[in-house]
Amino acid sequence: MAGSILPGTGYGCGVQLPVPATGPDAAVAFVRDHLADLACDTPAASGAFRGGQTAADAALAALDVAGYAGRRSEVWPPERRGASRMSPYVRHHLVDLPTLWEHVADAPSHDRRRYRDELAWQEFTRHLYARFGRDGRPALREELRATPPSVSETWDEPWPRDMECMDATVGELHADGWLVNQTRMWLASQWTVRAGARWRDGEEEFFTHLLDGSRAANRLNWQWTTGAGNGKAYGFSRWQVEKRAPDLCRRCALRDACPVQSWPDDVRTDRVAVSELLRSDPDPAVTAGPSAPHGEGEVEAVWLTAESLGDADPALVAHPDVPAVFCFDEPLLRRLMLSGKRLVFLTETLADLATRRPVEIRRGRVTDELAGRRLAVTFAPVPGFRRRSEVLEPAVVHPWRWLFRPRAGRMQSYTAWRKGMPARPDGTELAA
Repeated sequence: MAGSILPGTGYGCGVQLPVPATGPDAAVAFVRDHLADLACDTPAASGAFRGGQTAADAALAALDVAGYAGRRSEVWPPERRGASRMSPYVRHHLVDLPTLWEHVADAPSHDRRRYRDELAWQEFTRHLYARFGRDGRPALREELRATPPSVSETWDEPWPRDMECMDATVGELHADGWLVNQTRMWLASQWTVRAGARWRDGEEEFFTHLLDGSRAANRLNWQWTTGAGNGKAYGFSRWQVEKRAPDLCRRCALRDACPVQSWPDDVRTDRVAVSELLRSDPDPAVTAGPSAPHGEGEVEAVWLTAESLGDADPALVAHPDVPAVFCFDEPLLRRLMLSGKRLVFLTETLADLATRRPVEIRRGRVTDELAGRRLAVTFAPVPGFRRRSEVLEPAVVHPWRWLFRPRAGRMQSYTAWRKGMPARPDGTELAA
């Protein structure tokens, strides 16, 4: 199936693209030939991750979280790290949170609890994003914004590359499109608390390059760094680097004149009025999407979104005999100008899927390219899906696979959200 081109459908006014062969080289060539004008850099594959269900399945099979609790924050050298490295696959639902939750059921209890807590945080960010974006508005709006620090006159750039801790981590961000959580916090704190730059600009920089970049987790994590949740910003100093990556300090040209030697001043941000949507959800069923397939009748194709590209996507599973269609959203990508690594990762994923079923790849405005077709799709808890589905009116909408289905309760903090979540069918709970 790889390399095949389905006949044109005549829908829309964009372009139907060839399906590339599998592998990073073919994906890079595809992006270079068909999408390079929508990328901010020269198309290249990630140095650390391959896209596609085959790669995701291999990563899941190799995942062992024994020791995770003690090593998850280790940074350097890379072989000391305990991070699971599953986030790019989680981002596109090549592996979903319920699958990971069940995968670690037999892990040592402390490691299992710590890993599941990280999965729950991801779910919390999605619940929050879905609630604020349930009527199609940009999610996590100004109600959640803390006043950023004033721009510092001390720093020429937010991430000075003459600091080894910055150079190594920024280099990894650009080469691999991935960072361990600890260095994400270092970079976000250096950007905002130390350099006083706008957190929104830093969040965009992460979103541009991270293979797991999402507006839900990425944006909320940056806001947390600035103190949007509790009014107290997260500090960054040499102490964290020496604890998690001592080799970086030892080889740094500034080791005897470290600009982050001391703990930063206690930076507090102005808290803003709490949105009513943080207190309650007037219609959690709308936020969560359907709990069972909605709609009926024959469908022509499964509409794939970037939120759900895995073989276990409910719409793909329910409609195995029709082609899957994915559209590179030209207006959106032209506005975002993502790194080519992200486009290559998506292309690798589509090429891998095309070895198992017909895949149609298009470029253009999604609502134009897919107009007039009877589509099946899996609900996606993001504002863009809601806007496009209102126009396309899919014939069948399948449920999103939540780890915990959204409820109406308080979301002013992760702790409050945890306490409101019921047990999963396997009896496991979030609440302490």
